[in-house]
Order: sequence, then C-alpha cells, then structure tokens
Amino acid sequence: MKYFLSTFLSLFLISCESDPTNRNPFLQEVGFRFELNLNLPLYNDLNNIGNPVYVDNNGVGTRGAFVMRAGLSGSQFVAWEASCPNHAPNNCSTMTIDGQNVTCSCEDFTYSLFTGQQLDRPADGNRYYDLLFYRATQSGNIVTIFN
Repeated sequence: MKYFLSTFLSLFLISCESDPTNRNPFLQEVGFRFELNLNLPLYNDLNNIGNPVYVDNNGVGTRGAFVMRAGLSGSQFVAWEASCPNHAPNNCSTMTIDGQNVTCSCEDFTYSLFTGQQLDRPADGNRYYDLLFYRATQSGNIVTIFN
C-alpha cells in the first residue's frame, strides 16, 4: 500500500507542471484598478459599440489600455494593454487606434480590439503574441478595468 501511495504521489507531483509557454515574456503582469465614468466627455465614445478609447493614466497597465464596448448586446466591455505584445516596451511600442484595430509603429503589426488577435501574423515560424487582456466590468455608468 505504501508503494502504491508513494508511486501515485510521485506521478501527481511530476504531472503538476506550470506551463510558461503561454506567458508573454515582453509584458509584466501589472496589478491596477481604474474607473471610467461614462458620463464624462473623455469617455463618451464608450457609450457606443465599437468606439475604442485610449486610457493613458499613470498606473494603468504598462503603457495604458484600450477600452471598447463590444458584444452583440453592447453590454460587454473589453480592455487591452496598449503596449505591443511582441517586443519589450520602448519608445515606439505604444500602439495607436486605427478604427477598431490598433497598430504598433515598431513593426506595423495590427491587432483587433474585438478579439485581441494579431491580424497580420508573419509566417516565419517565430512565436507571436496577441494583445494582453484586462478585465472590464460595468456598474451603472462606471466601467472598471483591472488586472
């Protein structure tokens, strides 16, 4: 019985492996919480589906965040890191809004603000990352983004 229990415990410990392959090595996990008041003119675009807003306040993500109302009902919000996920933050890594996409000026990579996916992923065999997702919730006229 001891042999069986020790074998089972050994197999269990070996199978518990953290998978670092999904972790983006270029972006830190930054903890923050920020509230956006939809009554303020600065965030007025968030009252309509598909109008993204760049939130560049200090302490919001690494380089800020892009927030957008999405979903068929318009009751869902998405928030994404504003720093390009495919290289370390530098002077050109803060992306810019281009309609409902964002573009990194370093390599001209384009990402969808609806899905976070890179739209022009090169077929060169290298690993490329999609946008870093932040949680977003709405309570009345306040949208809270956080990580």
